[in-house]
Amino acid sequence: MLYRRIIRPLLFSLPPEGIHHASLWALSHTPASALIAPFARREFPSLEKKVFGLTFPNPIGLAAGFDKNAEGVAAWPRLGFGFMELGTITPRPQSGNPTPRVFRLPAEQGLINRLGFPNVGMEVVAQRLEKIKAAGRWPRTPVGLNLGKNKDTPLTEAGRDYVACFRRTRDLADYFVVNVSSPNTPGLRDLQQGQLLDSILGPMREEDPDAQRPLLIKIAPDLNEEQLEAVVLAVEKYRLAGIVATNTTIDKRGLSVQEEGGASGRPLTSRSTEIIRSVHRLTGGKVPIIGVGGIFNAADAREKFEAGASLLQIYTGFVYEGPLVARRICEGLSR
Repeated sequence: MLYRRIIRPLLFSLPPEGIHHASLWALSHTPASALIAPFARREFPSLEKKVFGLTFPNPIGLAAGFDKNAEGVAAWPRLGFGFMELGTITPRPQSGNPTPRVFRLPAEQGLINRLGFPNVGMEVVAQRLEKIKAAGRWPRTPVGLNLGKNKDTPLTEAGRDYVACFRRTRDLADYFVVNVSSPNTPGLRDLQQGQLLDSILGPMREEDPDAQRPLLIKIAPDLNEEQLEAVVLAVEKYRLAGIVATNTTIDKRGLSVQEEGGASGRPLTSRSTEIIRSVHRLTGGKVPIIGVGGIFNAADAREKFEAGASLLQIYTGFVYEGPLVARRICEGLSR
């Protein structure tokens, strides 16, 4: 209640990307997360899950995009998250799209972003993760890493970027996600289909032929049934460990803000659930699904689980509900 009535209005009076960076810095480089931990972190033994060979203390994770550069690895478990997905990282550092590129939709409880994979590059992220491991500070919650391509890499050569990221970080994360569904890198979504998808997943599987590292694919909410079927066939062909459903949507009909980019939060809730339900049906429930899109409370989480999700991730819900959101969702689910 304090967050919604006082803190959020204050934060929302400031530029969204600036306050994001300031909040992430505070959680990562000050005692802020440790101070919040007594209120946010709880044990929920009944919610523990084992998915693609990993044990998740609870099924609520931080979605990719929030901690692009692996700055807050220690912070997210303190805030009650059962796992985290870092990135998206690319082989070379890149600044992303011009600013402003993040827009709030308070009336719809949503966001629009057109960030375009801004990140410090795989080498810096790898070195950060290596230091955490060497210091014995690796979290007991699973750590995922979301992989992308540089903006200037041609689509026909995208596979080399994904392979490069995986090769450099394969011993530094617990699972990996091939991100071919962001709407903010030109042409990226074309990589979800046909030979272009084969040109990524084939070489990725050659890097890990025994599938020792869980490899997932993140898909768009704007795929039709035929496109979903093609993705599912590729998942089976390359023995992927799971599907992350979904990324942001380019469908912004009826929204109060009409900016280029992908919409998340409440505008995505229903569509992401529909995609989860379709993927669950097409895979016969045999492929784990990480559900993402418009999860703000336990009721939203239950809806995603009932549709077929095994795990969930939140981003916009964190922005709107504050640092106790994971605990509150878990409390609702445990009841």
